Amino acid sequence: MALEAQQQRDRDQHGPGEISPRPRGRGGSRWPVDDPRSAQAEDSPRARAPTPPERAPNKRRIVEVPPEREERPEQDRERGDAPGRGLLRRHPFAFVIGLVLFILAAAGGYLYWDYARHFESTDDAFVAARQFPIAPKVSGYITLVPVTDNQHVAAGDVIARIDDRDYRIALDQAQAQVASAEANIQNIDAQINVQQAQITANQAQVDQAQASLVFAQQQAKRYQDLAQTGSGTVQNAQQWTSQQQQQEAALASAQANLKVAQRQLESVKAQREGAVASLAQANAQHDQAQLNLSYTTVTAAQAGRVVQLSAAAGQFAQPGTNLTMFVPDEIWITANFKETQLDTMRPGQPVTLEIDAYPERAIRGHVDSVQPGSGTAFSLLPAQNATGNYVKIVQRVPVKLVMDNPPKDVALGPGMSVVPTVRVNPAPSIYERLLSRYEQLRAWV
Repeated sequence: MALEAQQQRDRDQHGPGEISPRPRGRGGSRWPVDDPRSAQAEDSPRARAPTPPERAPNKRRIVEVPPEREERPEQDRERGDAPGRGLLRRHPFAFVIGLVLFILAAAGGYLYWDYARHFESTDDAFVAARQFPIAPKVSGYITLVPVTDNQHVAAGDVIARIDDRDYRIALDQAQAQVASAEANIQNIDAQINVQQAQITANQAQVDQAQASLVFAQQQAKRYQDLAQTGSGTVQNAQQWTSQQQQQEAALASAQANLKVAQRQLESVKAQREGAVASLAQANAQHDQAQLNLSYTTVTAAQAGRVVQLSAAAGQFAQPGTNLTMFVPDEIWITANFKETQLDTMRPGQPVTLEIDAYPERAIRGHVDSVQPGSGTAFSLLPAQNATGNYVKIVQRVPVKLVMDNPPKDVALGPGMSVVPTVRVNPAPSIYERLLSRYEQLRAWV
């Protein structure tokens, strides 16, 4: 009603046919009908309407637009409150489905959380091994390299051969020196035998001289007694006295010869000890020459793979020259867990390993040991937290994991990425108990 009254006042003021009421927002707006905007609006497809009857050129047309319907505040409140009050009544089925889905999602989330808290995992884990370079111990030209890159070899397999002619000659010389030392010992042994025979002969001479001395002493005493009683001559007494003295001298000479022979035996024995030492030295040289000859064949000390082979036939190798890198078959996993993950982690706990290179393989293992210290503590330049500004960060601690069933048909080497998952809680989770009950029920059915 208010809008109609306003239009009537406009007609009374401007006259009929001058002003065309237009809506302005909720109340509407007005401008003359001859306005270009009105013409454009009339020419637009949306404004097309049946052709009005012809009018005089100087007569303006009045276009009336019905005003927007005014709504009462009571109706607005009713319409605003209706969706809230009538949602359950208008969509009961959708509400029930949403509630069920919410309950299922909450139950699934709780089962996942309960299952996940039984495990500790990290992506900071790598395959580790004690790889080392293989180098010759003797120099020489390489004559044979029977292996190639990334080849698997067993313990004792030949990796390279060095020209061994010089070392064979050195071994022959050492063998000759050993033979000479042995012959020298045998010669000395013969001299010892001769000297022992000489000592025996000298001992016999001593015994003979001693026996002659005893007889001469008895004769000299007898003739001295006869000469004193007048039964014998003084000449005979003097003769046997002289004989006694001669036998004493002969005995002393025989004893001296015996001592000389004994001293010579000791000297020969000392020479034999020197000859034995020379033989030991010759044997050591022989063993060294034999070792040098064996060093001309470079072999693998254990089973593993040849990596980065640089040896080639005709190459001159010096002692310590790197011929190839060697990766043993004994490998393990070094997992750098956060220190906050080690509270319930113990040696012997089962581990599931996922190797990035072979994601389809499920490899089992166990925790072998936990390093007593963080990784930064054993680095080349350990952190000095006592200096400067200190910012506490979670440290990483290396944990050694051993594979129980390492794959044999694929190549595993140091540096390959692994994602280990350690079961730190052996108790079954709710999901595992439900799964076990389900399997038992299936088996029973």
